[in-house]
Amino acid sequence: MYSKKECVAMLLAGGQGSRLYALTQKVAKPAVPYGAKYRIIDFPLSNCINSGIDTVGVLTQYQPLVLNEYIGNGQPWDLDRVHGGVHVLPPYQSAKGSQWYEGTANAIYQNLPFMDRYDPEYVIILSGDHIYKMDYNKMLQYHKEKDAVCTIAVLNVELSEASRFGIMFAHDDGEIYDFVEKPKEPKSTLASMGIYIFSYPILRKYLIENELDQNATKDFGKNIIPALLENKERVYAYRFSGYWKDVGTIDSLWEANMDLLNPNLNLDLYDPTWKVFSRNPIMPPQVIGEHAAIQNSMVTEGCVIDGTVDFSMISDGVTIEEGAVVTDSILMPGAVVKKGAVVEYAIVGEESVVGEGSHIGGRPEDTENKNEWGIAVIGYNVTVSPGSVVKPKQIVYENI
Repeated sequence: MYSKKECVAMLLAGGQGSRLYALTQKVAKPAVPYGAKYRIIDFPLSNCINSGIDTVGVLTQYQPLVLNEYIGNGQPWDLDRVHGGVHVLPPYQSAKGSQWYEGTANAIYQNLPFMDRYDPEYVIILSGDHIYKMDYNKMLQYHKEKDAVCTIAVLNVELSEASRFGIMFAHDDGEIYDFVEKPKEPKSTLASMGIYIFSYPILRKYLIENELDQNATKDFGKNIIPALLENKERVYAYRFSGYWKDVGTIDSLWEANMDLLNPNLNLDLYDPTWKVFSRNPIMPPQVIGEHAAIQNSMVTEGCVIDGTVDFSMISDGVTIEEGAVVTDSILMPGAVVKKGAVVEYAIVGEESVVGEGSHIGGRPEDTENKNEWGIAVIGYNVTVSPGSVVKPKQIVYENI
C-alpha cells in the first residue's frame, strides 16, 4: 500500500527537441548540458524538491538512455525515497498492445495507474526543457485559495514572441476566460509556461474523456484546457515574474547560457536557499596552463586550458590547447579544441574534437549578410579534421 501524497509532479521529458538539431540526435532534450555543470532537467527536479514535492514521474520517450542514466535513483536531488521519489516512466506495453505517447495529455493518461497509487489531491504537470527557479508550493497555495480546478503558470512575453506560446485572456482576479494555442496574430501577451496544477479527480475525468474522443489530438493546449473553459470550470492564471527561458532552439540555448555571464540578470545558481542540484562527475580541479588567458567565463572541474577563453561556458573535462581561441561559445563536457583552432559564437557538443587550425563559427560583424549569421553547432561526439572551416549557422552532425 502506498502512502497518500498531497501533490505528485509529472515531468514531460520525452520530446525529440528537433529544433536543437545535432545536439539532440543522441540525447533527449532535457538531458542536454547547460550552464557548464548542469543539464536542463536539473531545474524542474530541483524546483520540486525545494518546493517540498517528493514524488516525481519523469515521462521519457525519445533517446532516453543518457537521461535515464543521469536521473538514476534520484539521489542528487534527494529524490531517492522509499515512498515516492523519482520514477522514470517510459511508454509501456499493456494487454491491448504498446503505443508511443501521442501527445502531452495522452502521456499523462497512460500514467494514470502511477498517479492512482499515490491518490493525490493535486497533480502538477511540468516541462523538462525550461530554465527557471520557481516555488511550486506558492502556486499550489494560490490554486487552493482560488478553489480552482486548474491553475496555469503564465508570464508576459514580447508581442513578437507571443505566437510561439499558448496565449491566455484573464480577468483582473486571474480567472481565465479564453485561451488560444500559438495564435498567428496574438491579441494578448500572457503566455502559458507549460506548468499546470490540477485537482486530480478533475484531471482524471478530462483525460479519460479526451482519450475516448477519436478526433482529439490528445494535447493539453489543444484539448484539455479548451474543454475546461468550454465547461465553465474554474481555471486561473498564476503570474510568474522571475527568470524563465524556453531552451527549445539553438539561439535560445546559447542565450540562456550567456545569460549566466550577465551580472545584470537575476539567475543566481548559487543561492543557498534555493539550490540547483545536479549529478556531477567527480573530477580533479582545473589545470590552467602558462599560456592560458581566461576572462568573463565559467570554467568547471576537470578542464585543461592552455589557450585563450573569453565570454564562454566551459563544461567539465574540456581541453583547450595552446594557441586555441574560444570566444562567445559553449563547450559541452569532454570537448577538445586543438592547437591554433578558433571557436567563436558556437556550441561544441559533448566529446567532440575540433582539429588543429580549424575555424568554427564567426562574429556577426564579420558576416556581410546578416541573414546568414547564426550560432554554429558541432553535434555530439563529432571529429572536425584539422584546418576545416565551419561557417556561422552551420550545423555539423557527423565527422568532417
